[in-house]
Amino acid sequence: MSLLSVVIPSYNEEENIANTAEVIGRILSDAQIDYELLFVSDGSTDGTYAEVCRLSETDERVKGLQFSRNFGKEAAIFAGLSAAGGDCVAVIDCDLQHPPETLVDMYRLWEEGYEVVEGIKSSRGKESIFYKMFAGIFYGIMSSLMKMNLNATSDFKLLDRKAVEALLSLNESNTFFRALSFWVGFKSTQVEYDVKERAKGKSKWSFSGLVKYAITNTTSFTTAPLRLIGIVGFVMVVFSIVLGIQTLVNYFIGTAVEGFTTVILLLLLIGGCIMISLGIIGHYLGRIYEEVKNRPRYIVRERTGNLTVRK
Repeated sequence: MSLLSVVIPSYNEEENIANTAEVIGRILSDAQIDYELLFVSDGSTDGTYAEVCRLSETDERVKGLQFSRNFGKEAAIFAGLSAAGGDCVAVIDCDLQHPPETLVDMYRLWEEGYEVVEGIKSSRGKESIFYKMFAGIFYGIMSSLMKMNLNATSDFKLLDRKAVEALLSLNESNTFFRALSFWVGFKSTQVEYDVKERAKGKSKWSFSGLVKYAITNTTSFTTAPLRLIGIVGFVMVVFSIVLGIQTLVNYFIGTAVEGFTTVILLLLLIGGCIMISLGIIGHYLGRIYEEVKNRPRYIVRERTGNLTVRK
């Protein structure tokens, strides 16, 4: 029987671990799917990893990793992919907002020959108006920049071993799993799901964290912001030509007036565009600096005894 590895990134999710393992395990067992649950504790400061270790002592299908510090969800996902031993690998959130029963549908589609099964949100669940607005703007911009529809996608997906190996072969330090799993190709399909209420606890995402996540993932996957600088420069040149022609016409027909305010506004506009452009370039230079250092994406401090290290 084929083995399904379920990677579960976890950050300070102590109160969710046991319930998540029980719910997912029961659903997969009832569907007669051979599985392993791989919790990746992303430098949690509570008892998340201790709870994983406790469960692993009584259930060999529950396994876990603990990072030396918080490296972020992307690093946790790739650590899970690297440690997973299944013929196919699914990624799901620890708070069960991704409905675990959908894993069965994904697995059945994989058995039919699909190599990437994307979880698509049919609804976003209960979110604040502000959060929905920000998410809509972010994914709208990302979709247009990356030439792929990210509005309803998530990290909830199932990958065939070939797709997993393709992702692990990528050498970049800054990764965006949601987009890279689309980029690698393979035979893919989609399954819709409704976002559920968080089982326990509160979301660990803050507004500043979401903004940082958006900027980092945008610049790690696409150079579109750099191309945007050229577009802004072209628009400014056209604007300057039009304004210059207007100024010369007014001068020759004798209707020119003092334009101190216009000059100040133009200087502020041009200066603002230049500073924003330098900021974007600087951010990409920072990304290059991080890549050339070739530091590992994460550092594993501990692993449960029943987790075999893949070569």
